[in-house]
Amino acid sequence: MGMTVGKKGGLNSEINITPLADVMLVLLIIVMLIAPLLQKGVDVTLPEASNTLEKKDNDAQTVLAVTADGRFYVDQVVTAENELLNSIQRALDRKFERILLIKADEDARYSEIMKMLDRLQRAGIEDIGLVTERKLGSRAGG
Repeated sequence: MGMTVGKKGGLNSEINITPLADVMLVLLIIVMLIAPLLQKGVDVTLPEASNTLEKKDNDAQTVLAVTADGRFYVDQVVTAENELLNSIQRALDRKFERILLIKADEDARYSEIMKMLDRLQRAGIEDIGLVTERKLGSRAGG
């Protein structure tokens, strides 16, 4: 609240920022609640391993997801198998971190994943990580 000094009924030239602060806090809460939901990615059931490190997905990584029914996704975009290497190469060229992470469903065919690893190696993509889920009750490194 502003206070006038001098004449009665003078104009108050101070800006009331309380409504602005209220709106900004509400928007901040909405963004904080919605942001984790937008980073879901491709729905795959990852195999479990006891020696895995917890690493969150981010936009700096290139992720190849393989579903149980044999579909391929490059950075959450469904990609035909014949366009896969070109799509991965374009995605790696756009990113600072030139590591390809493979998230394969535990029910995906092993032969498909091995063929893909072979094709990636022949294309010169050798920095590859396999993503797994941490077993319940286990700690990283042990």
